[in-house]
Amino acid sequence: MPLWVWIALGALAVLVICEELRIFKVDRECRKKDEIFQAVTENAADMIALVDVKGHRLYNSPSYKRVLGYSPAELSETSSFEQIHPDDRMRVLEAAREARESGVGKRLEYRIKHKDGSWRVLESVASTIRDGRGDVAKLVIVNRDITERKRAEQQLEYNLFHDLLTGLPNRRMFMDRLQSAFARVRRETGRSYALLLANVDHFKVFNEAMGTKAGDHILTEIARRLSAEMRQDDGAARDRGAASDASLFRLGADEFTILLETVGDPSDAMRIARRLQEAVAAPFPIESREVRASVSVGIALTTAAHVRPEDILKDADVAMRRAKAMGGSRCEVFDEAMHTRAVGRLKLESDLRMALTERQFRIHYQPVLQLDTRRIMSFEALLRWEHPTQGLISPYRFIDAAEDTGILVSIGHWLMVQACHQLREWEVNDRSGSPMNVTVNVSARQFADARLANDIQDALQQTGIDPSRLQLEMTEKIASADPKLTVTVLSHLKHFGIGTVLDDFGTGSTSLVGLTQFPVDALKIDRSLIREMQTDRSASDIVELIILLAHKMNLKVIAEGIETARQLERLIELGCEYGQGYFFSQPMEAKAALIFMRQQFVSRKSAGTS
Repeated sequence: MPLWVWIALGALAVLVICEELRIFKVDRECRKKDEIFQAVTENAADMIALVDVKGHRLYNSPSYKRVLGYSPAELSETSSFEQIHPDDRMRVLEAAREARESGVGKRLEYRIKHKDGSWRVLESVASTIRDGRGDVAKLVIVNRDITERKRAEQQLEYNLFHDLLTGLPNRRMFMDRLQSAFARVRRETGRSYALLLANVDHFKVFNEAMGTKAGDHILTEIARRLSAEMRQDDGAARDRGAASDASLFRLGADEFTILLETVGDPSDAMRIARRLQEAVAAPFPIESREVRASVSVGIALTTAAHVRPEDILKDADVAMRRAKAMGGSRCEVFDEAMHTRAVGRLKLESDLRMALTERQFRIHYQPVLQLDTRRIMSFEALLRWEHPTQGLISPYRFIDAAEDTGILVSIGHWLMVQACHQLREWEVNDRSGSPMNVTVNVSARQFADARLANDIQDALQQTGIDPSRLQLEMTEKIASADPKLTVTVLSHLKHFGIGTVLDDFGTGSTSLVGLTQFPVDALKIDRSLIREMQTDRSASDIVELIILLAHKMNLKVIAEGIETARQLERLIELGCEYGQGYFFSQPMEAKAALIFMRQQFVSRKSAGTS
C-alpha cells in the first residue's frame, strides 16, 4: 500500500478520535449542566417549570409540591393554565405569547389554585430556549410565591385607610371621598351632597370615670350600631328604587361622620341623623351594668359658597357644636333656613303617618260629564287631609312628602277601597239608573309597586263592584318614565277589565310611538291648555290636535279645568266628549255628590234628555 494511503488513513483516524473526544466532552458538559440544573431546581425555593410552546408541562421543580401541594403525577394530568385564576388567565397567555415572539419575558403577578382550593399569588418571569434553527422551542418559567407579601401589602393599605379600633374608614379615606364628591358637584349642575358630623356627648368624662378600655368598648359598639343602621337605610333606599350612597367614617377620638353623596332635601339628612341618635341611645352593657350614651349631630349641605372640600366639614362642625351647646343629644343644620325647612318637613311626615292612623283623610268627588248632554259619567276621587289644627289641606301641600316616605302607597290603597265602597253606596241610593264609574289617581310609587294588582283586587273583593266601573288615572309623566313598566301594568289592568286614563296630556314627553303602545282608554287634556285656549291660539291648536289624535286612536277625551261657558262651547265644537271643572261643580263630599247626581237627573229629565 502506498505511503500516501497510510498517511491519509492515519489523518482520518486522528480526525475520528478528535471528533469522539469532542462529542465526549460535549456530552460530559451537557450532563454536568443537567446535573447543575437539577441541583438548582430541586433545591430552589422558587418554582421552576419547563413548558413547550403550547403550554404543555415538560418539567416542574419539586417546590411545586411544597408551595401548591400537587405531586408531579397530579401536575402531569392537567394543563399548566388550568390552575390559573379565570380572571388572570388571559394575561398569562398574553405574556407567554409576547415571550415567544420577542424572546424576552416580562414580570407579572397572577393567582393560581392550591390543592386545598385556596388561591396563591405568584410573581412570574419567563425565559426562552431556542432550537437549532433559532425558533423558540421551550419556555423556562420561574414562579415565586408572594402570597404573604401581598397580604401584608393589603393589610398595610387597609390600615392606611381604616380605623384600627372600629374597622371603619378613617379620616384619610373620608377626605378622599369628600374630594371626589366635591369634584362631582362641580361637574354636574344641580347635584348636591350632605355631611353629618356626630360627636359622642360627654365622652371625656365617661372615659375618665370608667377607663379607656370601657371607652373603647363604647366607641366600637357605637360604630357597630351606626354601621347596622346605615345598611338598613341602604336596603330601604334600594326598595324605593333610590340610590344608596351614604358612607360612614370615624374621624378620630369620639367623632364620626356620614357622607350623603346624593341628597334631595335637608330633611333626608335629618331623618338619618335622628335614626342614628336612636340607635346610639339604647343602653350599653358594661361590667354587669348598663350605660347610656348620646350623640350630637351637625348637618351641612354643599352650597355655592364652598370653594374647598373642607368648607362643608367646617360648617358641619359649627352645627355640631351648636347642638352640643344647646344641651347635647340634638341635631342641628348649619343653615337656619334649611333647618326650619327640614324640621317642618319631618313634622309633616310625622303628621301624615298620624293622619293615616287616626283616619284624618277625606275624599272629595268631582263629576266628569258628557259635555253635550251634561250626563254624569264618573266621579274623580280626590284626596284631602282634614288636619286637626290647620283644617282642610290640599294634596299639593303634602303629596310630595307622602310620596318620598312611601306612605302614599298605603294612602292610595285606602283611597281606592273607600272610593269603591262609595260607588257601591251610590248605586244603592241613586234611582236614576245611570251607570256610574269612579276614577282614582295612582302615584308614581304606587304604579311601580308590585302590590298594586293585589290592592286593586282587594278593593274589588271588599266592595263587590264590577271592575269596569273602576278607572285608574296616572299622569303622562309617570307613564313615560318607564315605558316598558307602563305597558306591563296597563296590560294587567286591561286584563282585569279596569279602565285607564292618561292625565295631564299635552304637557309631558310621551312620544306618539309610546302612546300607541300604552293600552289606555282615555286622554285627559291638561287644565293649563284649557285655561289658555281662549287667549293663546297655539294652545287652542294643541287641544284640537290632541282631540283629533285621540279619536284616530279610538280613545275618549276628557277636558280638565273647564271654568267658563266659552271654553265649554269651544270644546264641543272641537269634538271633545267629556269634561270636568268648576263650571260644573267643585270637588264635594259624598253626600253632596249624591244630591248633585239627583239634580242633574231631574234637569236632564225636564229638558227631555236621557
